[in-house]
Amino acid sequence: MTRMAGFEPEHFLWEVEGKVATVRLDRPERKNPLTFQSYAELRDAFRTLRYAEDVDVVVFLPNGGNFCSGGDVHDIIGPLVGMEMKDLLGFTRMTGDLVKAMLACGKPIIAAVDGVAVGAGAIIVMASDIRIATPEAKTAFLFTRVGLAGCDMGACAILPRIIGQGRAAELLYTGRTMSAAEGERWGFYNRLVDAAALEKDALGMAQRIASGPTFAHGITKTQLNQEWSMALDQAIEAEAQAQAICMRTRDFERAYHAFVAKKTPVFEGT
Repeated sequence: MTRMAGFEPEHFLWEVEGKVATVRLDRPERKNPLTFQSYAELRDAFRTLRYAEDVDVVVFLPNGGNFCSGGDVHDIIGPLVGMEMKDLLGFTRMTGDLVKAMLACGKPIIAAVDGVAVGAGAIIVMASDIRIATPEAKTAFLFTRVGLAGCDMGACAILPRIIGQGRAAELLYTGRTMSAAEGERWGFYNRLVDAAALEKDALGMAQRIASGPTFAHGITKTQLNQEWSMALDQAIEAEAQAQAICMRTRDFERAYHAFVAKKTPVFEGT
């Protein structure tokens, strides 16, 4: 059994309370940019979460009034300019592996966004399952503004599915900032809350999800991701098999007995 409660990363803040883990990037004086090391450590953490039995939900939180300013200009972008193609591809595959690990970790991920969430920071938000923001949140997929394509870390695959092809194309071609109001209206953000209430709101949702049938939640996450590439007939069959698996869990039985007894079910994730 893998446990994450004692996990002590070097390059971001990590805390587990109950079955909810929180992540904060930890360079608030520079709006929490990512480095080579924090990318890799986040990737490895989410890979490990796949097998962790003491964490059921993950919440990305801001730090110092900002979420993430993307790849660090001095620690990442400067060195990339001098790299050969092989090393560049190694880096871009590693950053993409963070998104793959988030999608495959089997745990619902909530992003709580305040201040800037740009570049790779916007990608982390995009790759989360649920997104909550403050009215002051500013989100930008600004890769084109540093001379790169907008197709970074899965943006061209995932973002159109969230906000639509035309809106995604506009953001990825121009690199402009999407306001919080636009993000909510377009469906990128589930809702907006005041900054003072953001953390409480996100953690409250995480705790509600963690109190549910968490094995089944993992199945839901898997199907949400895998059904992107399925035909409708395949998706319906996959869901039939997934639901049959869930019907063999004790949580399904617990819910039935609680319903018969007119009580609230207490799920245990088994």
